[in-house]
Amino acid sequence: MAMASRGKGRTDAGPGGLVADYVLRRLSEWGVTRIFGYPGDGINGFLGAFDRAEGRPEFIQPRHEEMAAFMATAHAKFTGDLGVCIATSGPGAIHLLNGLYDAKLDHQPVLALVGQQKRYSVGADYQQEIDLNTLFKDVSAYVTTVMHPGAARHAIDRAVRIALATRGVSTIVFPEDIQEEEAMEAPPRNHGSVFSSIGYVEPQIMPREEQLLQAADILNEGQRIAMLVGQGAAKAEQEVIEVAELLGCGVAKALLARAHPPDDLPFVTGSLGLLGTKPSYDMIMRCDVLFMIGTSFPYAEWLPEEGSCKCVEIDIDARYIGHRYPVDVPLAGESKATLQALLPLLNRKSDRAWREQIESNVREWWTVVESRAGQHGDPMNPQAVLWELNKRLPERTILTADSGSSTNWWARQLKLRKGMDASLSGTLATMGPATPYAIAARFAYPDRPVIATIGDGAFQMNGMNEMITVKRYQERLMADGVPLIFCVFNNQDLNQVTWEQRVMAGDPKFEGSQRIPDVPFARYAELLGFKGIFCDSEQDIGRAWEEALATTDRPVVLEVKVDPNIPPLPPHIRFDQAKHMVSSLAGESEAWDMMKNAMKGKAVEFKAAVSGSD
Repeated sequence: MAMASRGKGRTDAGPGGLVADYVLRRLSEWGVTRIFGYPGDGINGFLGAFDRAEGRPEFIQPRHEEMAAFMATAHAKFTGDLGVCIATSGPGAIHLLNGLYDAKLDHQPVLALVGQQKRYSVGADYQQEIDLNTLFKDVSAYVTTVMHPGAARHAIDRAVRIALATRGVSTIVFPEDIQEEEAMEAPPRNHGSVFSSIGYVEPQIMPREEQLLQAADILNEGQRIAMLVGQGAAKAEQEVIEVAELLGCGVAKALLARAHPPDDLPFVTGSLGLLGTKPSYDMIMRCDVLFMIGTSFPYAEWLPEEGSCKCVEIDIDARYIGHRYPVDVPLAGESKATLQALLPLLNRKSDRAWREQIESNVREWWTVVESRAGQHGDPMNPQAVLWELNKRLPERTILTADSGSSTNWWARQLKLRKGMDASLSGTLATMGPATPYAIAARFAYPDRPVIATIGDGAFQMNGMNEMITVKRYQERLMADGVPLIFCVFNNQDLNQVTWEQRVMAGDPKFEGSQRIPDVPFARYAELLGFKGIFCDSEQDIGRAWEEALATTDRPVVLEVKVDPNIPPLPPHIRFDQAKHMVSSLAGESEAWDMMKNAMKGKAVEFKAAVSGSD
């Protein structure tokens, strides 16, 4: 009998149902439980199949296909499993691209299922017909079009396996008529047929023994070792900590490694780069050995000068070793297993002066962070918002961030503890993912608090629409009685770009491109039946967070009205940046406020340094 649950849907297919039914069943056998997508007639066959599948896998409907791809990426990031999204032909397919590039650039396994016009109309410039294989070629490690029912099996199996093996994107295109043909559990046993299977086991990739010995020699000889870890080291958190203890060094983190290892360890120096910390910068610039693990950190100006130190690098993909900084010993291997093999070869450093200096710098830095958060803004200092959250972060919280000036404070003000997790769009650094990331995280972990940090520009771009998705699934997302909070920084400015104009180009803020409308985000939340909280005072922000965190029966939008003229000071200001900043002030109506805030921020840093030297 046909797969037609509850008496609904097609009943004219054979025992295996339609191709669309078979695809969903095969994905379910691969372990896929959830697919994010938006409907359209180009995937009508799949929509009927989802209905008949009765939630195995389930269909989650965001407000836009781009959000579906972001959600699939976030699912992969937070669970380590394959993320899957689906979109109709033509415009729906195009909309997926930004979210899929987020997956590609951050090395996450994602599968995209895409509709196409019927086979006999392909090539006729038919409505919504585009060359999907070409469109998805660059973003995909694997892309194919299923042209026969017997090809669905190997297309699914190969796409899933390649996405997992390459930690990248696979795309399968399904013409409309193929979706609604009778399924074939196996292709005909003819010449040219392919018989594939389900199952993927991640290989354990290990460096050669002689390379481990060479790496150990360099690390044992080094006196000032700096570790720089990325998301590729997340599963090796304990090993990273053990190596740091033996080598008497500190650990700096790329932004994608925001939560691993946790920030409450005294030798974890925090993020590196423009959004990073001073102890990370100082450690990296003074080291005699740079030990990079699972990172593709791209910014040369935040790495040691070439030739100033030796470098050992671990990466599971040999293609990404030595392409950011010259490497003396490349260790192509999985981080956890490689570190476990390396640990017995390392000698504990008896001289702990380097470690003691790092820990002193870290303590000094947290004093600076707290002092900067305590300064007054007009109407409120944005640093205070996340510093006050920092004091109240629940255990096991998942945090997401967008791309904007609020990301600076997210990167610096929060001291994440063991058991927490965090992510954002790292390499693509696109606007818009914080809200869909948070939604996907909550679907994956309904019993964990989820807090998204979003600028008003990104929230206006697409976050407000995704609040409607939260509304649709509100009962389910709040079923476990834990907070789901969207914190929106309202400064009526596309603030990160404004500061980049000033510091990189020496230009003043251009109101025509930078100013955005003042939207009452908290009141918008109330229209949807959520809890809306508005705060514009440093004195009240702690209570606002307590109110938000105590709200467990509905989602919360916490709107914070913050000062756009408090600069996201980098840990080190180069002469050209200072020159450009001064040049830009000539055309700024709020030049004095900016200079005053910058001087106050640097004064806190100077005072802490003087106190530390005493």
